[in-house]
Order: sequence, then C-alpha cells, then structure tokens
Amino acid sequence: MALSLMEGNEAIVRGAISAGCRFFAGYPITPATTIFNAMLKLLPPLGGVCLQGEDEIASIGCCLGASMAGLKAMTATSGPGISLYSEHISFAIGSEIPIVIVDVQRLGPSTGSATRGADGDINFLRWGNSGGLPAVVLAPVDVKDCFLLTMQAFNLAEKLRCPVFIASNKEIGMTRESIDVDAIKKPEIIERAAPPPHEPFLPFAVPPGGQVPYFLPIGDKRLVRQTSSTHGADGYITTDPDEISKTLQRLKTKLLSTVDRYSFHEAHLKENADTLLLTYGVTARAALDVFKKQQKLGKPISLLILKTLWPVPENLIREKAAQAKRVVVVEMNLGQYVREIERILPGKKIDFCGQMDGRLITPSRISEVVDHA
Repeated sequence: MALSLMEGNEAIVRGAISAGCRFFAGYPITPATTIFNAMLKLLPPLGGVCLQGEDEIASIGCCLGASMAGLKAMTATSGPGISLYSEHISFAIGSEIPIVIVDVQRLGPSTGSATRGADGDINFLRWGNSGGLPAVVLAPVDVKDCFLLTMQAFNLAEKLRCPVFIASNKEIGMTRESIDVDAIKKPEIIERAAPPPHEPFLPFAVPPGGQVPYFLPIGDKRLVRQTSSTHGADGYITTDPDEISKTLQRLKTKLLSTVDRYSFHEAHLKENADTLLLTYGVTARAALDVFKKQQKLGKPISLLILKTLWPVPENLIREKAAQAKRVVVVEMNLGQYVREIERILPGKKIDFCGQMDGRLITPSRISEVVDHA
C-alpha cells in the first residue's frame, strides 16, 4: 500500500495523466489554479505540454487545437472562466472535438467569492452552448472520485468525441485526503477510433450502425477538414435543412442513447424506506452521514448519490426512486437539478434542501428537512 495525501485538484491531474492526457492549457483562477500547478510539474517530464494562455479563451482554444492534432487535452477553470469558454464549448460540441473541461466551482454569480464553494454552475454546464445540445457532466464526491471520474471523462470524450465536464467544487478540489492510487481499479483506456486504411476519408461520416465519426488528426497524410460552421459528412459548410437536421439529431442521440452506460452513481437503498435522499458533489458527504444516523435511530431512509448529472440518467433515477413516496433533493445552490427530478418523477412528493451562502450544507440542516415531511 502506498498512501498519498493529496487534494482533489491533484487527483484530477493524476487521473488525467493516467488516461493519457498530454496537453494542458489554462489561466490561473481560484480555486482551480493548483490543477495548472500540478500539470506544470508532471506533464513536461512525460513529454507533454503545459502552457498558460493569455486568457481563458486562448487557453481552451489551444486545447481544441491540440485535440484536433490528436492529443488528449484538458483545461481547468471556475465559473467566470466557463463563461469565457462558452463559444469554444459550442465549437467542440458541433465539430466533435474531444476535450475534458474541469470546473472547480466557487460561489457566484460573476466574480462572487473566490474562496467559497458552491454548485451554482450545474445548469450552466449543461446549457452553456449556443446550440442547446446535450453535454456530459460528471460530479465527483471525494479525492478518489476526482481520480477515477477524470479517467472516465477522458474515455467518454474519446469514445463520443465531445467535451466532457468535471463538475468539482472548491471544497472537493482543495481538500486533502489519503488515497492509494495504485490500489484503485482503473478503467481500460479508450482511444478515438481511426478509419479503415486506404479508404476515402470523410471527417464527419459515421460507420454503419454508429453515431460517432472516425478520427484522423489534422496534418495526417489524408486530407482532414475541420469547420465550426454547420457542415455535412464531408466537412464542407451546408445549408441543406435535411443534412443539418440529420447531423444535429445525431449529436443529440449519440449522448442520450448511451447515458445508461455511464450513469455513475452510489446507491444505498433500504426496504420500506419512504424517503429517498438524492444529491451529488461534496454535499453527498453530509447526506451519507444523515443516512447512517437515520439507520441508528430506526428510521431508515434511502440515499442516491449521482455522479453523472448530464445527460440526466433518467432510467437510473426512476429505478432507484421506485419504492420511495418522497424524494429530498439536496444541492449546494438555490435549486437547479431539483427541477429535473420534478420532471421525471411527477407522481412523487419532491422536497428541496438547498443553500448558497459560502457554507457547506450540514447533516443537521438535511435532517431538519427529512424530519419535517
């Protein structure tokens, strides 16, 4: 056993490197800067590149260029940086450019409180692109999750050719915990699928029965065309309504049709429990404490911790909430994900426990909501 004491941000870096990330570009911002610092230390000895852009827009642009050239790329920021990333996020979605984007959330809006955590960007990550197309958002709870979910994020980005977000939080990213990285069972590394050799290459054509195009890097011996405009399978700009509709529907379907395969979660279900606690992120720690205390008091409840937030794992949520009459949604904001739960569980009583004032939600606060049905 080789225990290490590391913060969540460093665990994200080590997960990225284990997944094959060899390019990082970012701009310093609290509380994400230690990701940049760790990348600067660890990437160059591996032959990787770590650079600081002149701003957030340039940084994510560098990452997209590196990804188009075939490298696994990551950037990291907080809420204000995600605002600036928005146009390039849309580019990555529309042009199917794999990238992992870490959002170490802090209290907003705007500059907000740089040293206080919150989960205020949850809807922003999903809806912050100009086309409204789906995005993949994973939410770690602790340092181990930061490592593992980052590896999963790279696998999903490569397999689905899309941006994947890590929705971390200042309290997760800057909390140190003991972790034995060598003892963690790691997922098999996934790479982008290359086209068959010696065949004509269309940069956005999908194989029969597939939803994701083959990939060749910019600069390959075969012509690789890339554009941020609406395009057809050949990469040329198109205004044909049928072709546009077909492409956009595919971009939507390739994520929604596969979400059951990456609905990461942790469930603690108890028979005859009328109440289900549903939460994510750092708040899951307090919710787990409440779950254990209720057991000791002989008043069992169930607990579902979501680690895939978007696309919404609807089938998972319906399954785990099937026996509950009441669902208490706990999140470190003023109510963002709770609306999704209300949408997909219309027959159940939905209560909300939220808070966004720079403080963590405590077990006692959750218990108050649970006990006052």
